[in-house]
Amino acid sequence: MSNLYGSNQFDYSFGLGSVHVFKAMRMSTPARKRLMRDFKRLQQDPPAGISGAPQDNNIMLWNAVIFGPDDTPWDGGTFKLTLQFTEDYPNKPPTVRFVSRMFHPNIYADGSICLDILQNQWSPIYDVAAILTSIQSLLCDPNPNSPANSEAARMFSENKREYNRRVREIVEQSWTAD
Repeated sequence: MSNLYGSNQFDYSFGLGSVHVFKAMRMSTPARKRLMRDFKRLQQDPPAGISGAPQDNNIMLWNAVIFGPDDTPWDGGTFKLTLQFTEDYPNKPPTVRFVSRMFHPNIYADGSICLDILQNQWSPIYDVAAILTSIQSLLCDPNPNSPANSEAARMFSENKREYNRRVREIVEQSWTAD
């Protein structure tokens, strides 16, 4: 597969052609079977503004892209993430991390995300599409009372104009970042 974002360790080109790769993989565990269902569902009925797929030959590690929602400071941004699943999925949430640089009250400097459904509010009913949609919603509706980035949380609460300016910088960086 060709990489749409330059040469790096992530391949963010998602096509139905990659489905054949996973049929050859051993899908015997419940987690792997569920992830294959999640992948098929995401390909057949993708929510607006999100995309995701397993890395070649590893259904337990996914690359994803969230597009900034229209008419928000995030509009026009293309933000890359990784999702790492364990054999405990869907009983336990994946580890989700932004690869793209972010400035947000609920996103740590290392890209980890402070989101209740990825922690204490996790439920096996959540699939990959629901996870990514929730993260996309979090971009526009942060929780400054549970900050992962105290500077972004303070700015969001006290100086929205400066916060939005910083977000726009991140959006512009997302256009050229590997």
